[in-house]
Amino acid sequence: MSLPLYYFLAITAVNILMSWALYVPYRMAHLHFLIVANMAISGYTAAYMVLSLHLPFGLALLAGFVLGAVIGFAVALFIGDAPTFAVVIVGFTFIYITRTVIENTEAVGGTMGLFGLPNIGGSPSVHRWTILAILYGLVALVGFLIHRFDHSQLGRAASAAFIDKDLTTSLGIDIKKMGILLQTFSCTLAGGCGVLYGFIYKSFHLDYFTFHVVGILMTVIFVGGYTTLWGTLLAAPVLYGVPLLFPPEVASWRIVIYGALLIIVLVLKPEGFITTRFVYGIESFLSRKRGKRTPLTKPQEDV
Repeated sequence: MSLPLYYFLAITAVNILMSWALYVPYRMAHLHFLIVANMAISGYTAAYMVLSLHLPFGLALLAGFVLGAVIGFAVALFIGDAPTFAVVIVGFTFIYITRTVIENTEAVGGTMGLFGLPNIGGSPSVHRWTILAILYGLVALVGFLIHRFDHSQLGRAASAAFIDKDLTTSLGIDIKKMGILLQTFSCTLAGGCGVLYGFIYKSFHLDYFTFHVVGILMTVIFVGGYTTLWGTLLAAPVLYGVPLLFPPEVASWRIVIYGALLIIVLVLKPEGFITTRFVYGIESFLSRKRGKRTPLTKPQEDV
């Protein structure tokens, strides 16, 4: 596998997972940017475990998930039912704090970062295939879980909370418990992604976890469609892949392009390109197709 293809597939998978990490709490109107800080915290912790403590990658990855869950749960205890604006401010504040702490901590490289992470499996080829297998295994697992969530009673409750929290509370739904659950799941996923993101490049640097990540995730989720998980699945590879085809002079402006595209979509098509109505239409069409084919599969004597 060529190196450019590997990076495209790996970063696309990370963007899908992180966009889903943003999508899940946004189901109840929480823009939970704490996930970006969690990426950095878990990623640097895993790198320190591997480089300084000489622990295996598998244990470091597990620690990343656990650390993300612990941080997400602890913060969610205070903002599980907070307004959208408060959740956004808490997330941005954590990004600033995390960057400042890492910059002043020599044990994790400070402003220089951490480099020289070992290959998983001992060779670059095995390393790449292992990373891709983990990432796309997570995409399949998390996609399945979110699909079940979207079609569950909890998912319907989250949709109600997105529209009117007071009405949802009057129906006996505990908004705070639901917020804690969704935010913790989001941060758990972000913690693991932070570890994998650094091991893709076999290094960690603060430039990996800046506000450009927020811009990319916002563009993916709102351009693709924030009402369904399928929008993210389709938008992430397109929005990451198309700029790679641009000349270097244009590609260097990709964040500006993302921002302009996000503004245009929010003004002209606020729900994004893949909406719930569109998905239901596809499902209805496929159901009708299957219904028409059913008589053809019956045994001759039943006709």
